[in-house]
Amino acid sequence: MPRQEKKLIRKRIINAYLSSVISISLVLLLTGIAALIIVNAGTVSKYLKENMQISVLLADEVTDAQAEEFAATLAGQPYVHSARAISREEGARELKAMLGEDFLDVFETSPVPVSVDVTLNAEYVQKDSLALVTKALEAFPSVEEVETQASLVEALTTNLARISLVLGVFILLLLFISFVLINNTVRVNVYARRFTIHTMKQVGATRGFIRAPFVRAAALQGLAASVLAIGMLWALLEALRRSFPELASIVDLRQLLAVCGIIVVFGVFLCVISTFFVVNKLVAASKDDLYY
Repeated sequence: MPRQEKKLIRKRIINAYLSSVISISLVLLLTGIAALIIVNAGTVSKYLKENMQISVLLADEVTDAQAEEFAATLAGQPYVHSARAISREEGARELKAMLGEDFLDVFETSPVPVSVDVTLNAEYVQKDSLALVTKALEAFPSVEEVETQASLVEALTTNLARISLVLGVFILLLLFISFVLINNTVRVNVYARRFTIHTMKQVGATRGFIRAPFVRAAALQGLAASVLAIGMLWALLEALRRSFPELASIVDLRQLLAVCGIIVVFGVFLCVISTFFVVNKLVAASKDDLYY
């Protein structure tokens, strides 16, 4: 065979291998995103719930110093995630920002009470638990009123349940599509070498001997595609972090490493198992079957 023709064949094989790796890596990227959503679903729900504030309005005679002490007391309660005292001056500034500079000018004294902004632990952000927490807060002598967002909490709980259901269906569909695409890509690559497999069978090679190099190549192909997919996933997350810094507190490093492990296992396993069955089928096929 002429050298130029050999180079052309080698170039075609390399191009086919690279295109296969890129195709599989894109599918694995989608799989990684789906896995990341599954792993962090609870974290996202917790983040949203623990950022919903309750305003605890204190009596008029309560001073700023006493409000700070009360906030420290609340922070020690099992149902409280965080508590921050809001002085009259800070409350007035926030009210001016919402209602305008001239709004408070009609009052001789500031009508804004000292208050404490409270966020609850995620497990207490439920309709029934919120009612019990409200009663517990109102039991403190210095508390005048507790402003909760009960309707918002109920809407959040309902919407999170719906979103979880939709995401679950979407992720299952995505995983199925990923399996089919990777399986088909591997099948096409192995099928293109069906005559090589037939030749090896004709000279007496066993099924395991024929299968071994294809399985090793599939494992390397899956590993290469997985590494490429992980690189793209990290780049995507880094871009999202720059645009949305809040993601840094939601996506945990250990969970991200677990997702990377899932991508590697999923990619290598699918490539190997698909190659295993395709090679077995081609070894069992007759010469006439190879032309169809």
